[in-house]
Amino acid sequence: MKTPATSRKRAAKPAAAAKSSKAFVLDTSVILYDHSAVEHFGEHDVAIPITVLEELDNFKKGNDIKNFEAREFIRFIDNLSTEHMLQTWIPLPGSNKGRFKVLMGNGALLDAEKIFNDDKADHKILNATLSLQQEMPDHKVVLVTKDINLRLKARALNLAAEDYETGKIHNVSNLYRGNDLVEDIPQTVISQLYDQGVCPVDEALPNPPSDNHYFILRSAKSSALAYYNPKDRALERVDKLTAVGVKPRNAEQTFALHAILHPDIKLVSIQGVAGTGKTLLALAGALEQQEVYRQIYLARPIVPLSNRDLGFLPGDANSKIAPYMEPLWDNLKFIQNQYPEHSRESNRIKEMVEDERLVITPLAYIRGRSLSNIIFIVDEAQNLTPHEIKTIISRAGENTKIIFTGDIYQIDTPYLDSQSNGLSYLIDKVKNHPLYAHVTLQRGERSELANLANDLL
Repeated sequence: MKTPATSRKRAAKPAAAAKSSKAFVLDTSVILYDHSAVEHFGEHDVAIPITVLEELDNFKKGNDIKNFEAREFIRFIDNLSTEHMLQTWIPLPGSNKGRFKVLMGNGALLDAEKIFNDDKADHKILNATLSLQQEMPDHKVVLVTKDINLRLKARALNLAAEDYETGKIHNVSNLYRGNDLVEDIPQTVISQLYDQGVCPVDEALPNPPSDNHYFILRSAKSSALAYYNPKDRALERVDKLTAVGVKPRNAEQTFALHAILHPDIKLVSIQGVAGTGKTLLALAGALEQQEVYRQIYLARPIVPLSNRDLGFLPGDANSKIAPYMEPLWDNLKFIQNQYPEHSRESNRIKEMVEDERLVITPLAYIRGRSLSNIIFIVDEAQNLTPHEIKTIISRAGENTKIIFTGDIYQIDTPYLDSQSNGLSYLIDKVKNHPLYAHVTLQRGERSELANLANDLL
């Protein structure tokens, strides 16, 4: 799908006379992913079936990001339609933009509801798209949806169907890793790093690396761990640190803990498969800095099983989210078990929970808040959209650090994938910023059995 950047430029024409080579029909999943989606199709026309408005009405109440997206889109359409009827083509605001309308009814020769023997919303959306295709034979009509199965159904009806491409990272295999192995380093560089702790970057590397990039440097005789300090424009030695009894077991874990503990790095992302220690390192590093930050917030996106809302679960809000937060408690218990049961360190962790200095919170309650003097850990960040990632980071006040952890290949929500999830988007867009560091963990450290599952199953 072409975005505005790749669309052919042409002189603006009056809306009534506008001619577009394509017309895109958006379904509900696209709007809930990005409420501004209708503005991202350049000079082409954009439409939504009336069924989408009906579905958005079910999402407008609530604190989740999808509820915000629904409300914002409804407001946008309301403003757009103040002087126009929605059943007719309305010019979209801005230069070199297409038109917008709401599709009503079904006048197509094909009837998806009869073909699939079901009158559900998806088939009404298909019928609306079929009708538009019949009304605009000189246009290429394309259904845009993040629902893979709906795309397949559309193609079965000879409709063009695409995913929503805006914000997608197209070359995930080459996504920024944050750390590299560099061979054949001069021994003088390794020696200088051990003797002085720092080395001019141009003596070790031919080109300046990304800000806060990590390295395993190897000469013929020895090796050293280092990172590029953007403030001093030099390589600094990275030492193996320990946080509340948790010791890194490999170089990548050492890099991750270094980034978490570094006072100048305010935004950290850690990517890796299950068992690489992402959440444990983030929590241990946060606890190690309990004197620096007033509170530690732990959160993870809630992806209900079978797409059932939390309202179906019994109990109050805390009871509803408790099953989804168990992995965070498991890591906290592991850290506590590093110490004797009634030791000062173990009691301190218990007191932090009791005094709400360590809080596990649902992400739904973050919007609208300003988080100051907080270290905020967001686990399973691959289940967030790019807009959700932006929303969380924009909550940061003074002396706040945010850590995102996740595995971009382990997506639990049906409308995201390794290219469109918020964690991939963050890694790609924020790399090479002095406030940001990213580390990719590749080696599983949970157990040999867990490694077997990751490698062979």
